[in-house]
This record gives sequence, structure tokens and C-alpha cells, in this order.
Amino acid sequence: MKLNDYETLICNCERTMTLDGKKICKAAAGDDEPDVFSNLCRAEVGKFAEALSGNDKVLVACTQEAPLFAELAGEQTFEGELRFANVRERAGWSSDKAANSAKVAALLADAAHSSEPAGSISVTSSGQCLVYGAGQQALDAARKLNQRIPTTLLLSDAGDVIPPVSADVAVFKGKIARAAGHLGAFEIVVDGYAPLMPSAKQSADFVMARDGASSTCALILDLSDGPSLFTGGHLRDGYKKVDAGDPARVMEAMFELADMAGEFEKPLYVNYDSDICAHSRSLKTGCTRCLDVCPAGAITSIGDMVEFDPIICGGCGSCSAVCPTGAASYAMPQRADVIGRIDALVSTYRGAGGKTPEILVHDNSFGLELIAMSARFGKGLPVHVLPLGVNEITQIGHDGLLAMMAAGVARIHLIANPAKADELSGSEAQIELTRAMAEGLGYDCAINMICEADPDALEAAVWTDKRAPALKPHAISGVGSKRDVTRTMLGLLHDDAPAPKDIIALPNDAPYGQIIVNTDTCTLCQACVGACPVNAIADSPDKPQLSFTEAACVQCGLCSTTCPEGAITLDPRYNFAASALSPVILNEEEPFACISCGKEFGTKSTIERISAQLAGKHAMFADSEASKLIQMCDNCRIEHQANSSNDPFSAGTRPAIRRTEDYIEAERKTAAGEPRSADDFLIDDD
Repeated sequence: MKLNDYETLICNCERTMTLDGKKICKAAAGDDEPDVFSNLCRAEVGKFAEALSGNDKVLVACTQEAPLFAELAGEQTFEGELRFANVRERAGWSSDKAANSAKVAALLADAAHSSEPAGSISVTSSGQCLVYGAGQQALDAARKLNQRIPTTLLLSDAGDVIPPVSADVAVFKGKIARAAGHLGAFEIVVDGYAPLMPSAKQSADFVMARDGASSTCALILDLSDGPSLFTGGHLRDGYKKVDAGDPARVMEAMFELADMAGEFEKPLYVNYDSDICAHSRSLKTGCTRCLDVCPAGAITSIGDMVEFDPIICGGCGSCSAVCPTGAASYAMPQRADVIGRIDALVSTYRGAGGKTPEILVHDNSFGLELIAMSARFGKGLPVHVLPLGVNEITQIGHDGLLAMMAAGVARIHLIANPAKADELSGSEAQIELTRAMAEGLGYDCAINMICEADPDALEAAVWTDKRAPALKPHAISGVGSKRDVTRTMLGLLHDDAPAPKDIIALPNDAPYGQIIVNTDTCTLCQACVGACPVNAIADSPDKPQLSFTEAACVQCGLCSTTCPEGAITLDPRYNFAASALSPVILNEEEPFACISCGKEFGTKSTIERISAQLAGKHAMFADSEASKLIQMCDNCRIEHQANSSNDPFSAGTRPAIRRTEDYIEAERKTAAGEPRSADDFLIDDD
């Protein structure tokens, strides 16, 4: 069967699944009825070889034997594209007896969707590893690891260490005070740094301890009892923090580190567009959402912008989910591709007669394992629950959640790893924002975060007798910016809303809303115009005026922070009215005309207020003539002062130029004892 140009091979895994090839082909809009194999990875592997020889693109509905199929493709020097789809644990192995053809077809359509590949960056590691820990356990681990890669041991506590007979590993003592860097280029600063004495006999003795010693290494195995050396250490490649009392985890970490020598291509998880970043302007801080949620410490503030360290970035995608402008956007895959996959998944399922679809968002490690455990030992997934595998569930923002609803998804589930529960604040905020938007339109927004390691908890969430109300399906697309996509999806939902409204109140940290300007205190100084990073606030070249385009506002607060009068407050909301797309005047005044030339400058109220406060009351404007300066433009003010009797720019009599002869004459008078004039004392000796 050809599906989206992929020759698709389906296997029922030794008849442990019921798969109807004809119905699957029809549901997936394939070009011909496929054979349903039962032992494609063994007895029928020749059929796989035939598919490779006659096609450039091959899709196999099996992930368990993907390594075998990839190896066979390599042996045949297959240069095309080979993909795999998990339909067994995610669809076939289920206690749901309803027909699964629509769901299997949807999973195949998702797998055949072509996404733009993420870029990559080269990282080089020498393999030089530092083992940091206490006692004999740390020494034993260092010596074993040294058999694979060059290793150095830093003992935080010598404890029960027996000096080794052979100095195969360099041993030092000290405590790491600071650590920085990344895979291939870690930097540490050690206090109490001291080398092991070669003559140490019964116990480890160290000499010449000193503080502030610095060193570098490519890898770190941290077996110490202290906290992680890095923010989000579990996300930092090349750094392994392990409990020394867990031999299995220590061995696993050693195996992983032993393979981290050489040159690697690391994905560029996030694309960053500084032109639309709302972080800061003129040393005033606005949006800090990405900085607040990054668990790896890969984002830093650099003045008006932020900087992403692609080597430190762990790829969680939280920054992309919470970014109000789309300046930080996830690239594995990109937003348009995620939404394209959602559309392929849901439209294929619905097109084949599937009812009230639900989406289960999962990562391809913890989440997929939890689904597999449920499929093997429990009930598996219901036929109407469509799994959507992503790199990290935290990459899904409110735009993606709204896209699922616009596609007709009745309920959304997200599987989160409880070991990463402290990294979910960004996702939780996105769910809260989506709920506020959907419930504001009258929808029963069912979004469920499953943060459990127990398959029973997964089943409790997805198996229910009460189905969520069906939503009207729409064809969806991820074309445009993040805000464009959100407005499109909300527009689709608004058209069919149970209780449509033009204005929806949103949570305080929402990236949508208006600003409220107190016209009694606003002087139209235009400071907010220069501060706005998204051009939501504008002035007018013709008159003192402040206009605002609500659809562009990201509620960063820079206008409020910059306003010298404190005249601006934020009002988070979502406005569906067409007026939100066009500038609306918030404040305007008549300009003041210069009393001398008639040129318009400033605002009438401001000039009149300043005149009332200063004229006749301030020393500079004590008389009526001086008071006129307040009502003049800058050019006329200078001209008036220059022509006045009290011209501040006028200079006194120019002093006489002193010549060499004058200096010589002054010296002669001094030598002769003759009286000197006043000018003789004005000699500039510099």
C-alpha cells in the first residue's frame, strides 16, 4: 500500500492483533489493499527486502524490530527513507473490541507526515572524564571507567580509600566550589585541592592543599552526596549525577559516559528570533517567561535580548511553549509540522468514521514505555484515543492545544514523567490559559495531565464511560506565526462556540490583552511607544496621539514599566472583535502652537500646566518676558534669548593674545626688579 508516497508494510505480529488490511487501506486513502504480514521480521523478511528494492520511501508498521530492519536496509545499501510506526502497543494490543482500522490508519498517516528536519551543531569530546565522589566506591568506579576512557578522580572525602597499588588513575582530594560548561568543555574550580602522596601506605594522604584550583574535562561522573553541580543537571549532556549506593545506576552512567568520546551532532532544538523578542528595552525588563521555565539554565539575559546556549539546551521546549511572540520556537519538529501531524491524525481517523477522538500526547521514552506497559499487562488504549508522539510534551503550548480542539478533539491527555514534575510549570500555565480561552466560549475544556509512573493511572484517565462532548472538526494548518495560528484556531472555535463572546478574561500572566491609559496623568511623552517591542503602541506624526493595536500586544509590561507617570496598566483578555486588529486611539490632545512662529510642539495642556507652575514663580521665569520662553518652540527660544539683554550665550571681552615677546618681557621685568602689570601674571604655563 502506498501512503503519502511511502510503501507501507503492515504486520499483525504473529496474529496478536486484529488488522483488516482492506479497511485500513480505505481509511488511510491508500492506493491498493496491502498484505497483512504476520512474521515480517523473520519468515517474511524477504517481503521487506522486495519493498526496499522497488521504492525510495518505505514505512514499516513495527518499531520493536526497527534495528533489524535498519540493519537489513544497510546491507542492501538502501539510500531512501525508512520510517517506522508503532501500531501494536498504541492500537493493536487493546482490550477495546471496537474496530481499530480508523485508528491504525491515523497512526500510519501521522508516521508518513513529512516534517522539516531540525538543524544540528557539532560537539567534540576528548573523553577525558572526572569522577567526583567519596571513598573507595568512587575510586573503584574511576578505575573501571579508566579502562574505557581517560579518567581522573577527585575525592570529596578520602574516607576508607586504600591507596591503589598501581597509579592507573590520577587521584586528588578537594571539593568543587563552582562548575560551568558543557559536554566536551566543562570547567571546575576546586577548594582544598591536593594530590595523593605517592608514599601513602595504609590510608590516602594528600599534600599541598590549596583553594581556587581550576581545571577542565570533557565528562563528569558525579557520585558525591551534594546537590547537582548544574541547574537541571540531568539535562546536561556529559554530566551524570548518580547515587553512589546504587550500583546498577552507577554502571549505567559509566556505560553512557564511555560512549561520549568523539564528535557528535546535537540537534538545535530551539530557533530564536531576536527581532520579536519582548525581553527588555533600554535596561527595563519585560518578558522573562523563557528564563523562568528553562530547567537547564541554557538561557541567559544579555541586555535587551536573551541568549540560548544550544549545547546546554536539553530540548524540553518549555521556552517555545510559553514564548508570547514566537521568538523562541521549537524545531523538533517545528510548530507547523506538529499541527500538520495533528491534522493528519485526526482527519484520517474521522474520515474513516471514527467518533469523538481524544489525543494522548506522549514523549517517545517515558510516555511510550507507560503506554507499552498498559498494552502488555493491562487494557491498553481505547480505540478512540489517538497517541501523538513528540520529543517532549512540554513543547506543546496553547497554540497546539487549541489546534487539537479546532481539529475536533474532544479530550486531551498529556503523559508527564513524575521525575520531571518540577519542570511542568510552563505546561501547566499553558493548560490554564487554554482552559480560560475555551471555557470563556462555553466549551467543556477537558485537558488532563497524567503525571504518574503507574499504568493503572494512565488507564484510569483514558478509560471512562463518559465521553467528552464531540467538537466540530475543522481542517487546520500551522501556517503563520504563533499568534497567527492561535487567532486562527480561536476563530474556528468561536464560530461554533456554545456561548460565543467577543471578550474573554484571561489569567494575569496571559500574553494577550489590552493596556489601559489614564488620560488624566498621561502627558503623551511617547516613552511607551519606544519601549514597545512589538509595535502595539504607536504615535502620530501629525498630532500628540497614542494608538494601540490589541492583537499585537503580548502583555510584557514594558510600556507600564517605562511610563514616567505610571499611567499605564495591563488588562489580560482576548478580544475577538475586528477592532482588535486595527489601531485604536487611547489618548490624544491638541498640540500647542509656538507664540512666536506658530510651530506646533508639545501638548496644549502640558504647556499650560508648566506655565501656570513656573511663570512668575521660578527665578528663570520671574518676569513676563522670560515667561514667554515656556510657550516657544526650541528654535524660537534660543533666538529670543540671543536677542535679549540677558543673553546667556553672549561672551565677555576677548582676552588679548599673549605672544612669545610678552613672556620674554615679563621675565626681563622680574629679573630687573621692575614693577609688573596685571597681564604679566596671566601667563599660562601649561
